[in-house]
Amino acid sequence: MIRQKLTLLFLLISTLLSAQQPSIFDDDPMQHLPLGMEYSKYVIREPTGLPVVKQRVEPLHWWTNMVNPRLEVLIYDRKVAEFSEVKVEYPGVSVEYVRRLENPNYLFVGLYIAPGTSPGFFDLTLASRVRALSSQTVRESNSQGVGATKTVRYELKAHPRDGWKERESLSSKDLIYLIMPDRFANGDPANDKVYGMTDTLVNRKKFLFRHGGDLQGIIDKLDYLEELGVTALWLNPVLENDQPYASYHGYAVSDHYRIDRRFGSNEKYRELVMEAHERGIKIVMDVIFNHVGDQHWQIRDLPSKDWIHQWPEYTQTTYRAPTIFDPNGSEYDRKRMTDGWFDRHMPDLNQQNPHLAKYLIQNSIWWTLYSGQDAFRIDTYAYPDTEFMAEWNRRLQEEVPHLGIFGETWVHGPGVQAWFVGGSQLKQTVNTHLPGVTDFQVYYALNEALSKDPGWTEGVNRLYYTMAQDYLYPNPQRNVTFLDNHDISRVFTSVGEDMTKMKSALSLLLTIRGIPMIYYGTELGFTGAGGAFGEAGRVDFPGGFAGDQRNLFSQADRNSTEQKLHGFVKRLANFRKSSLALTSGKTIQYVPQDGVYTFFRQQGNELVMVIFNGNSEARTVTDLSPFQQQLGGLTRGFDLTRNAEVSLKGIELAGKETRVISLVSQ
Repeated sequence: MIRQKLTLLFLLISTLLSAQQPSIFDDDPMQHLPLGMEYSKYVIREPTGLPVVKQRVEPLHWWTNMVNPRLEVLIYDRKVAEFSEVKVEYPGVSVEYVRRLENPNYLFVGLYIAPGTSPGFFDLTLASRVRALSSQTVRESNSQGVGATKTVRYELKAHPRDGWKERESLSSKDLIYLIMPDRFANGDPANDKVYGMTDTLVNRKKFLFRHGGDLQGIIDKLDYLEELGVTALWLNPVLENDQPYASYHGYAVSDHYRIDRRFGSNEKYRELVMEAHERGIKIVMDVIFNHVGDQHWQIRDLPSKDWIHQWPEYTQTTYRAPTIFDPNGSEYDRKRMTDGWFDRHMPDLNQQNPHLAKYLIQNSIWWTLYSGQDAFRIDTYAYPDTEFMAEWNRRLQEEVPHLGIFGETWVHGPGVQAWFVGGSQLKQTVNTHLPGVTDFQVYYALNEALSKDPGWTEGVNRLYYTMAQDYLYPNPQRNVTFLDNHDISRVFTSVGEDMTKMKSALSLLLTIRGIPMIYYGTELGFTGAGGAFGEAGRVDFPGGFAGDQRNLFSQADRNSTEQKLHGFVKRLANFRKSSLALTSGKTIQYVPQDGVYTFFRQQGNELVMVIFNGNSEARTVTDLSPFQQQLGGLTRGFDLTRNAEVSLKGIELAGKETRVISLVSQ
């Protein structure tokens, strides 16, 4: 109670003080910067060795009996590279190497942790002939009068694999729900403004400013998600983004080992994982290897000049993924694609630096073992070094066999997309070890099928042709399918808020092969379009924030359209959860006839028939003869879309309508 009163008093005083200051906001809901602030400028960075504000040792700790017994510890401290020797006196732990880079504030220590080593604490003893400056968090002595020594305390924990016996990987059995934490629910208003961080602004009227959502808000709504039929949560990045502007989305990381304090804490993230698991919900962490924020502590004090890709002047990526493997492509175009920057305030990482590569791989392993999370979504998958990503995939799956992984491949063409998951038919020189991708090709095809009338290859026929190219993937069931996400327009907006089209989109999403993903609020018809990356669709969830006039987490506050869509998604999602045909069954599709596309999902004696009318005008399907191999004389079923028994003799379809019919074969 006292803490709440102090927090309210603090916020009141801050509000009064800010009210006396000139406004930093304009009337544009897409305002990018506070008035008076300038965009980050591109500069060439040098590993100069700035004064160290905070000593760091990363990973924060490690585990015994890892599959790979080797660990590289990064020690960051004032002129720590002057220590030329490192010793460890702990049974099972030995020092294999000590490496220094251009910046004297960094030291990399390679350790071998033998199988059977006991958990516990040990000291890394650093020795040098040159006296080092003192540090607040390490012990230093010069008792023998020769040089200096410094000890760094480190911990090995017991490996958590004994608790993995019941764990299942992210798979086509799941329904993923994508949440932008800043926009979903504010469970702890006390962390809306964290003083001492660069950005303390909160303005819910602005799409590009923080709104206050956090991890506690997600924890508070887990029951809602479980009831909806969700089995996995993908959160847009939650690691620290201590940037001066436009970092509410999480894609400009400034500290790889810290949850952003405006979302919560490391412990709160682990609590979210635990609470989700109790409801049968997996957690997917969103990670970025292509770039970081320019306020990342490693960018402010660069370890080496080749830690990032540097150009004589600012050079943006071309976003042309085929240049990576184009047999006719130029080296110039490949380098522009992979080494060019996304934005001036997002330095492009060079994963070919071996120490950076190890740092990123170990960081992902650390979060997985620390939190117990289940999967990773990899942002901008095509842009980091291909061989690095292959090794990241291999190492993560080696250490955590049940781990789910899918990469964002915002590319064009099934062949381009499929290259990233590999397959001998694609003549790859690198085994990518990537299980699945975000299936933009299905997204494009679904949008065209819903928006255009059939042509020879257009409209619904594009969906047919896209699915016909599943032979390109080692396992298309591992691809993540979707209708919208945080970077593109809301699907209800894309279909013109047409309920028939919206229900068709949802029906197709929840019945085609792969792992379906729903963007938060899609189940309630959230709308929004516009901005460079769909920012206008990043709306707040009504009821997740104090002062909201409506609470859409509650049925009582929903209007007719919202409730119809919510009930529709809930019915299909929960049916899918228990349907072997839809979660793991074989797909049998038929060439669209008269613009009507039919496919079946079948597992054992369970059969689901999906019929989509790709025409704008109504159609009636009377000829079932092409489907007799599947139907085997069946004449009736249960229509999940209309929630009623249905006769298969004359199936009526409105323009752009989809009907999902559950059948049980004899």
